[in-house]
Amino acid sequence: AQQLGTPLSNQEYRQFFRSLRATHRASTACLLRELYGCQNPLVRRLDEYENHGVIPEGPICSELPGTLFFPDFCTFSFYRCTRKRYFIKV
Repeated sequence: AQQLGTPLSNQEYRQFFRSLRATHRASTACLLRELYGCQNPLVRRLDEYENHGVIPEGPICSELPGTLFFPDFCTFSFYRCTRKRYFIKV
């Protein structure tokens, strides 16, 4: 069992995004985030699932060149959507 609030393993990410493999599915999930924001129940469930049941609070550290942190998980997830880099982890 993983610790609450930790990111998924690589294998868990593959499972998590399996249903989003098709471009139109990933785009739909990102469109929901864009239209309804992170407070939407479906978006929150996806975020919780991705982080073993707890959406991280506060700044999210990143290993991305030029982007060391994001103010919150919502901003980080939105960044991944806009860049179409769904497997970026922190």
